[in-house]
Amino acid sequence: MAKRKFRLTEAERKELLQVYRACQDAATRTRYQAVRLYGEGYPEKEIEQITGCNRTSLMEWCRAYRADHSQGLVDKRVGGNRAKLRALQIEELQNTLHQYTPKERLGRKASTVDGQFWTVEDLVAVVRERYGVEYQSRTSYSCLMRLCGFSYQKTGKIFKSRSQTKVADFEEQLEKN
Repeated sequence: MAKRKFRLTEAERKELLQVYRACQDAATRTRYQAVRLYGEGYPEKEIEQITGCNRTSLMEWCRAYRADHSQGLVDKRVGGNRAKLRALQIEELQNTLHQYTPKERLGRKASTVDGQFWTVEDLVAVVRERYGVEYQSRTSYSCLMRLCGFSYQKTGKIFKSRSQTKVADFEEQLEKN
């Protein structure tokens, strides 16, 4: 069995415990605790149970701590797409989507022929026009649709070139036979 190379000095242990207690960010706090426990010699399985992290993350955190004691464990994630619209704007968008159809809101720019149901393409147009915001992926728009209370519905296959009168004549002929 390999001997653990990562050990904390008493000063490092006290420092980690102090910043752990002062930290307000949950993700960073978990990192401080996991690294401290690992440096004190706790078994990896026990640390995984206590903190909920996996071994790979634990080893990355220990490497980051060794590289930079003060900032190595701080959560450096930055809000991406989710931060582009404020909560008030999302609420306003939700009201718009529930109050209007794409045809009423976008006119001829609506992505479907009848413009009755909202699609991701319609949402892209409204968000770009109204807020000047563009998300990086289609998935972000799908999430935004879900936030606004809409779910994904598979569309029916209807040919745009079909004639309503021919369809009505055909259905009438079926009923006669």
